[in-house]
Amino acid sequence: MSDAKIVLSGMRSTGKLHLGHYFGTLRNWVALQATHRCYYFAADWHALTSDYADPSQITRHTVEAFADWIASGIDPERAVVFVQSMVPEHAELHLVLSMITPLGWLERVPTYKEQIRQIDNKDLGTYGFLGYPVLQTSDIILYRANAVPVGEDQASHLELSREITRRFNSLYGEVFPEPQALFTPTPRVPGLDGRKMSKSYGNAIHLSDGPDEIRRKCMEMFTDPTRVRRKDPGHPESCNLFEFHRLVSPAEVRDRVERECRAAEIGCVDDKRLLAEQLIAFLEPVRRRREELLREPGELLDLLRAGSSKARERARETLELVRAALGMDYDRLLSAKPT
Repeated sequence: MSDAKIVLSGMRSTGKLHLGHYFGTLRNWVALQATHRCYYFAADWHALTSDYADPSQITRHTVEAFADWIASGIDPERAVVFVQSMVPEHAELHLVLSMITPLGWLERVPTYKEQIRQIDNKDLGTYGFLGYPVLQTSDIILYRANAVPVGEDQASHLELSREITRRFNSLYGEVFPEPQALFTPTPRVPGLDGRKMSKSYGNAIHLSDGPDEIRRKCMEMFTDPTRVRRKDPGHPESCNLFEFHRLVSPAEVRDRVERECRAAEIGCVDDKRLLAEQLIAFLEPVRRRREELLREPGELLDLLRAGSSKARERARETLELVRAALGMDYDRLLSAKPT
């Protein structure tokens, strides 16, 4: 697969992974590793942008997320899986890019202003938070990635990285390919309350949740708001439960639920119980494999170190190109014969 295009993607090490991560990211990663040269990383430095005051859980979150990845089908033999901070070249390239990125570009990032407003329990008035897109660009182009998998609603996030890449190439020569958006299917995964599933909302079903926890959470789910009484016909297209059925239930179960819901033959409580069992069955192989992996954390760390070592090989090659483009390749200068 040496001629295959390079794909780069990562996840912040900020907590337990949930069904939104699985359907929005991990499932696509598994498919891509069969057709591309994939680099997948745990973004622990990115986690510091918001959790700098208490970084004590970042390492644990990184290891647990790695277990979730493998349990979900990521194969370290087919993809390079690594930890951002184990590849210090990310920081060196980030420093170089920070020298050429106009401040106004960063201040205009919509998500920067939005998160400053929404996350009011943390002081995010730091350079690290403002410069997040610069480090993100370093993450991508350090591996000279051709593509970054995104949903269509995230394409604008990649555009700043493309602008920084173009600026570097225009100043110093064509070192980096301009990363393209690789649009991947990202189904909407609702939370227990109907909003998008998010750990910050506290409405998630985690990949590590056991049967009792899943049953409890299903009983809390919002249902069809127009169905007031048990005998009222339901509307699966507007019911939070049916969104989950679409994701995890076999076709025959989905069809039966839709039919019985519209005919008021099944109530919301019974449907919650049915959905819980579907979710338990769907997640059980992932949860079981995850537990096996975490029983041997040393083996997980060995895999992460091996993957990070592979990532560094590519990263070092890139930094040699960058130093040469900047005219700061001192090893080559000092080894050159005097003229």
